[in-house]
Amino acid sequence: MRTAYLVAAALVLTPASVATAHFHLDAPASIGVQDATGNPQKTAPCGGTYTPTGSVTDVLPGSTIDLTIDETIFHPGHYRVALAATEAGLPADPPVTPVGADPCGSTVIEPNPALPLLADGMLPHSTSFGGAPQTFQVQLPADYECPNCVLQVIEYMSNHGAPCFYHHCARVNVSTTPSSTPDAAPGTPDAGGNPGTPDAGGGGATGGGCSSSSDPGTNVLLAAFVGMIVLRRRRRA
Repeated sequence: MRTAYLVAAALVLTPASVATAHFHLDAPASIGVQDATGNPQKTAPCGGTYTPTGSVTDVLPGSTIDLTIDETIFHPGHYRVALAATEAGLPADPPVTPVGADPCGSTVIEPNPALPLLADGMLPHSTSFGGAPQTFQVQLPADYECPNCVLQVIEYMSNHGAPCFYHHCARVNVSTTPSSTPDAAPGTPDAGGNPGTPDAGGGGATGGGCSSSSDPGTNVLLAAFVGMIVLRRRRRA
């Protein structure tokens, strides 16, 4: 049975700090286009309405994933990471408990995360990172494959007005099979835009190769001409 504990922030809520924290997901590549401060990020599970980037990061089962965030606007708190097959399968934001005038005063941290949670309470901080991107690692379960799954990174913020969590997601292919585009079929351009290769028969216009066969009409005329020469020689003989 999972256990949880409360993390309280003994900080004073100031008007200048209300609803201003932001973070940018640098790695893995974000599932959606982010602006300079990381928006969209306020709505679970992946920040809100976003423009897809199409980026997919390949990772091996049982490996560790490097996550890099850039906290563009500071608030004390920490980060949590989850993984699911779809956005709908990601866990809900954990509950928060107001502390004094801070509506985001405390939340729960799962000390023994299990799927869909991968890690919780990462990068705990009460002071600014000074504008420097921060990297931490999460471990994937051994013998676990999840093709083209959704990796979620959320930031919990205390001393902050609601919402108390900001969200980003990345598309990750947890598999021994790369997610790259399959090889192009013969005679068609490949993913890099290069011309296709000749077909198995050694050519044709689709492959760009030379054809070794002659036109059928030409073959008939040539055979008739040869036959006439042979017939004349027999008559002379």
